[in-house]
Amino acid sequence: MTASSPRTPPQALQQIDTSSLESLVGYNARRASMFVVDIIREHIASYDLRIVDLSILLLVAHNPGITSRQLSSVLDILPPNLVGMLNMIEKRGLIERKPHPVDGRAMGLHATDSGSELAAQTESEVGQLEIEATSHLTATERKTLIRLLQKIYRR
Repeated sequence: MTASSPRTPPQALQQIDTSSLESLVGYNARRASMFVVDIIREHIASYDLRIVDLSILLLVAHNPGITSRQLSSVLDILPPNLVGMLNMIEKRGLIERKPHPVDGRAMGLHATDSGSELAAQTESEVGQLEIEATSHLTATERKTLIRLLQKIYRR
């Protein structure tokens, strides 16, 4: 090719065969998750929350006295990583630590009044966002999808 001749672009694919990916559970689960999570992430950013922050706040609000060890296990977060997250949420005044009633070595986590209010508000809003994001599914299909996904990770 000479410097004066234009370079011919490669022929563009008219249609891309994605069947090799679309036959995989992981690919489909991840694509669906990204679709829903992106909608939720954008919404809760207005509350200065990340998905993991919301998960922690909801678990603490629904399980007063839960320990950081229990949170770490349920959310599959390494304890050292969880410590920083809890500190930030506590600094915002959304949760507080109180002595655990049974295990004197542990601290129980509790939602503050403002944390409980934010948890209730965002839980309702996120629930509605999920319903809208999955509006092409019937209520039965949505419940079935949730049940099937849980069968994969709750062995």
